[in-house]
Amino acid sequence: MKITKILIKLFFPGSCPVCGEVQEQLLTDDGVARICPDCEKKLTRVTQPFCMRCGKPLEADRVRREYCGDCMKRTHAFVQGRAVFVYRGAIIGSMHRLKYGNRRDYAAIFAREAYETYAAWIRRISPDVLIPIPLHPKRRRERGYNQAQLIAEALAEHTGIPVEKKLLLRTVHTDPQRKLNARERKNNLKNAFQMSKKIVQLEKVLLIDDIYTTGSTVDAAAETLMSAGVKKVYVLCICIGGGDGGGLDNGSKSLQNM
Repeated sequence: MKITKILIKLFFPGSCPVCGEVQEQLLTDDGVARICPDCEKKLTRVTQPFCMRCGKPLEADRVRREYCGDCMKRTHAFVQGRAVFVYRGAIIGSMHRLKYGNRRDYAAIFAREAYETYAAWIRRISPDVLIPIPLHPKRRRERGYNQAQLIAEALAEHTGIPVEKKLLLRTVHTDPQRKLNARERKNNLKNAFQMSKKIVQLEKVLLIDDIYTTGSTVDAAAETLMSAGVKKVYVLCICIGGGDGGGLDNGSKSLQNM
């Protein structure tokens, strides 16, 4: 991992993950860049009030309640989820480059943001392992990496919690979720995940992913984990859809379908 950081520092010296501008002062001692001050102003961080189940921001002018409209209508397999940014505006292009543009260096930046935001929550839930949402082998070969795994590995450096990257497998090559509505997403993921072995010794697991929309992906993964013996599954994502009703806002949808 030290060699990776040296290479990142060499090729991406203080590169902001949002605007891409290189500023030496953005580079920290550990070789991981930060979001520049100007871009920080363009991002929407998830703050209270947010849904106590999935972590989606709630509209402050509504009557205070614990859950978003989506979580009030459906039951999730995971216990609780958290996210750092609302998936709208300037963050969309950054996540797209992380996911499809080979900007693997962004994973460490966003993992640190997640840790700094939710370190206390992670300590409180005390997961046994971090498990990244896996890609199907075909998609992994096409992309060359799994962005969720990169985030999980970087987060493990901050938390000391081990990463299990071969335990949960994606055995069905599904259609891209961004093209589907909520019901289609759920059907698309039926039997998509399998376990490589029984894990009755694991009590609590923290699932790691880049973007949470309706929760169908993490629900399917959580159900598979629980069928193998896990007692509780939690979720931590970098971004989450905005709005109180679930999914992405219109701007996010259009950009996702580019």
